[in-house]
Amino acid sequence: MHLTVCEPTAMSTAVVMDHPGEVSLLQSCETGDSLASPEDASAESTANESSEEESACVREEHTNAKAEQSTHTESVAAPRPDSLSLPGQGTELWTTRGDGEVKLRMGESGTAAEPPVTVNQMFTSSVQRYGSYTALGWKEGEHWKSMTYSEYYKSCRNAAKSFLKLGLERNHGVGILGFNSAEWFIADIGAILAGGFAVGIYTTNSPEACQYVAENCQANILVVENHKQLQKVLQVQDKLPHLKAIIQYKDELKEKRPNLYTWAEFMELGHDEPDTRLDDIISSQKPNQCCTLIYTSGTTGQPKGVMLSHDNLTWTAFSTSLDVGLMYAEKSQEVVVSYLPLSHIAAQMIDIWITMKVGGATYFAQPDALKGSLANTLREIRPTAFMGVPRVWEKMQEKMKSVGAKSSTVRRKVASWAKDVGLQTNLSKMELNGSMSRKPLNYRLAKRLVFRKVRKALGLDRCTKCYTGAAPITKDTLEFFLSLDIPLFELYGMSESSGPHTISLPDAFRLTSCGKVIPGCQTKIFSPDADGNGEICFWGRHVFMGYLNMPDKTEEALDAEGWLHSGDLGKHDQNDFLFITGRIKELIITAGGENIPPVPIEDAVKEAVPLISNAMLIGDKRKFLSMLITIKCQVNGETGVPEDELTPEAIELCRKLGSNSTRVSEIAGGRDRTVYAAIQEGINRVNEKSTSNAQRIQKWTVLDQDFSIPGGELGPTMKLKRPVVMKMYKDQIENFYKEAVTPTTPDNPLPT
Repeated sequence: MHLTVCEPTAMSTAVVMDHPGEVSLLQSCETGDSLASPEDASAESTANESSEEESACVREEHTNAKAEQSTHTESVAAPRPDSLSLPGQGTELWTTRGDGEVKLRMGESGTAAEPPVTVNQMFTSSVQRYGSYTALGWKEGEHWKSMTYSEYYKSCRNAAKSFLKLGLERNHGVGILGFNSAEWFIADIGAILAGGFAVGIYTTNSPEACQYVAENCQANILVVENHKQLQKVLQVQDKLPHLKAIIQYKDELKEKRPNLYTWAEFMELGHDEPDTRLDDIISSQKPNQCCTLIYTSGTTGQPKGVMLSHDNLTWTAFSTSLDVGLMYAEKSQEVVVSYLPLSHIAAQMIDIWITMKVGGATYFAQPDALKGSLANTLREIRPTAFMGVPRVWEKMQEKMKSVGAKSSTVRRKVASWAKDVGLQTNLSKMELNGSMSRKPLNYRLAKRLVFRKVRKALGLDRCTKCYTGAAPITKDTLEFFLSLDIPLFELYGMSESSGPHTISLPDAFRLTSCGKVIPGCQTKIFSPDADGNGEICFWGRHVFMGYLNMPDKTEEALDAEGWLHSGDLGKHDQNDFLFITGRIKELIITAGGENIPPVPIEDAVKEAVPLISNAMLIGDKRKFLSMLITIKCQVNGETGVPEDELTPEAIELCRKLGSNSTRVSEIAGGRDRTVYAAIQEGINRVNEKSTSNAQRIQKWTVLDQDFSIPGGELGPTMKLKRPVVMKMYKDQIENFYKEAVTPTTPDNPLPT
């Protein structure tokens, strides 16, 4: 899904999600040699293949949701107020107190008027409807194990009673630090049922970062995956006065300590506890009270605790499932694979809440999913809906191209023909809003020869909903998958909007657009310029309660009327499709006063030169633009650290250019003049299309190493941490702007 999860404090162009990529999103889809390319898929045709991907069933309510869907409001240019006082309205629209309550943004009719419910009420409703259906699945050894909805709810209640016995206090946190698992879900929901706050902690966090989150939410209990994560907590345990117990949910304990429990020991604590205390707490909970904290990635300062209410979670799950036409389990059970970091709202909303709402089944990938095993899980589980961050889709694309390059001439020609047919057919379908009466004959033939086999090889043969979000995705990647008859639907939202705000749909999507607003919500473009670009603002029951104990930051994000200001720049087209055009805090303002959004230029350079992995534009308060460039390289499967060796695709591209380079070190610093000339040529093409001289890239250099999460240049959702990169490569950047006239050299090329 393209859940462009943005925080108002971190870049977000177009998803949800901080993370999908823990340490090695960079290798995300090292899918192994078994991944078929379009060329391989064309090798043989099968006349009797199933057409499950064609049976995208949609609930009856879906049509009604479309009729009711809110359009964006008129753009406004009024000054923003300094505070959020709402006199005479009783309960406020926001609070920063853990025990606070808010006024829900209820509508008078339609989706926005849906009666509010707590997490427990939504869960028990699903248990009543789908009690015997599979809720969770995980792999032990070579075999898949599962848990029904009835067992799932019983386990969550048991965990809640155990938390209470360990001393969990009302409105205190339960921090969860580990990879996705049934235990993660049970700890999360158990914390909520027991009256605490469920708090996901990024697995890539340092001990100090873990301490900050645990301290900020006054965590009574920390749940960790294994010994590695336990060590982080033990290093800072003495600095956490509220901490009462630690639970390790995987592997055997390597040492016994007071108040340290295995998962089995923890669950046993509440097994024989009476239900009365828990039932009293559950019955006292209200939909407008906080139950979950999502911590922002802290790319622009200390992380903020985004307070989400019961209603934020349950209503967003209801509205989103309705909007995308998910099936209720009685008709056909939806299946998803959980692998994105659950400390991020995108993964929580999709894997836990939306799936629970419709009675779907969530299967957990292996911890090394983003190091290569995800492809195997997808082929085994064959999900009906799949969310990938852009880097996941890009790695799939690179792998398929690499495999395809080794195919025979005939296979390559068939694949090329099929992709041309697929792209044109799907673009036509897009313009007709999905209502193509009969597909052309050549498309049906291409589907039989190529598309079905590609989907099957990817494990997406049942998947009718492929999403992307959490970060910007290039048009090249969107068109690549569209040509293979796999449209990627972009999502956009943020932690502060409980995940999704706009979603692309099969009958309503445009390339590079994040779709239309979900039912019951509204979008406003604040202070638009002549082209209609302005700050994107949200309204709806998905808007968060406030930042925990941070009133100043809350008032920066929410205006006096309760609109959430995203910090993203965007505009609507004539059909109400939302397009993200930049991020306010990322805008480059040159010394000449020109405002330049960097992402479109960076994307254009990456598209012009496929050898480039990452590109970062420099130029704020400078006389001209420059760029830092990295080359596509292999990534260490264990650490996620970029290596010197080029990817097979990059080596192939070098060969086509006439270069024999196989390592980054053979290219960086101007060592490979052939590659440098090719990069300059690509940048020249981008410069030719620039709207002004100020938007031309004047200087650039290739860095010795690619950006990565372990390196610190990328955040958990693969977003570029621009301030960090500026600091890390300060010397190279200053070299661009030395006063002396710099001759054109491989180290510092100037455009022709």
